[in-house]
Amino acid sequence: MIKTDILIIGAGPTGLFTVFEAGLLKLKCHIIDALPQPGGQLSELYPKKPIYDIPGFPEVKAGQLVDNLMEQIKSFQPGFTLGERAKDIERQDDGSFIVTTDEGTKHHAPIVAIAGGLGSFEPRKPPINNISKFENKGIHYMVKDPEQFRDKSVVIAGGGDSALDWSIYLADVASEVTLVHRRNEFRGALESVDRVKELKDIGKIKLITPAEIVDVHGDEHLESVSIRKNNNPEEDYSLETDYFIPLFGLSPKLGPIADWGLEIEKNAIKVDNTLDYQTNIPGIYAIGDVNTYPGKLKLILCGFHEATLMCQSAFAKIHPNKRNVLKYTTVGGVTGFDGTKKEAPKSVIRSID
Repeated sequence: MIKTDILIIGAGPTGLFTVFEAGLLKLKCHIIDALPQPGGQLSELYPKKPIYDIPGFPEVKAGQLVDNLMEQIKSFQPGFTLGERAKDIERQDDGSFIVTTDEGTKHHAPIVAIAGGLGSFEPRKPPINNISKFENKGIHYMVKDPEQFRDKSVVIAGGGDSALDWSIYLADVASEVTLVHRRNEFRGALESVDRVKELKDIGKIKLITPAEIVDVHGDEHLESVSIRKNNNPEEDYSLETDYFIPLFGLSPKLGPIADWGLEIEKNAIKVDNTLDYQTNIPGIYAIGDVNTYPGKLKLILCGFHEATLMCQSAFAKIHPNKRNVLKYTTVGGVTGFDGTKKEAPKSVIRSID
């Protein structure tokens, strides 16, 4: 039995930052995540993609942000149960919880913080009969390492931000990038659409619209795709390529958490945002993209804010008779559970004659 003060479900950026805020309050954390490494979507979907809306970072790669968060919480020594999915939850007589994973690992905590992002993801696959034959053999549903496509020919299908962004990024990596979309109009950011058109005009991206990929071919590895223009089979033609990346989005699912008796709305967990982001079950919180409330914005920085307030509420529940005095890190510094200290600078008082 793994015991902790706050059991966090989800090792994405919100879950990781929760460890820091809890650590400032001397609360110990343990994290469960179905993925084999911390970072959530940032590590699994786009580790090399730049993020521009993290305070203090004009630009930071998603993977670097995860590395920074892991460094920030290292002194608070969180525990990790990785590669296992939180499955069952049992409320104890004292109000605490036992959460068991799909591998049978049991965790006991008075507070459970669900920070599972949008849940588990399944890629939306195009309706191509033999597509599974080439999965991870030339067909990929996400870009984990752009260097994999260095000096290779790549066909990307899709019309949203992800298809546009990766077409732009890989234009400087791959030997040839072809973007195929079934409409002439795109759903992504206008600046991304304009950038793709600029790259098309200078020959760095081939843009084929309206069209779609209707078949894939090869022996042991993908060798070519069949493209249908204007929804007309008579206009089908073959294009040789090393890689095909269909980016039609991911289908999020809450998984077993949906059966925990929580109030769910449109695949998200309803919380009380007037105070602490607690769910309808006392002691269970939901923070980050997994929750919903009026005015909710699915941004990493909003998840950080929600984690901060949640930890304050968790402290009050765990120590109902203990007063918590908020101390700024610029005043109190940071002291880790491993004994390391980052002292705040002492004020200097000078007299003027």
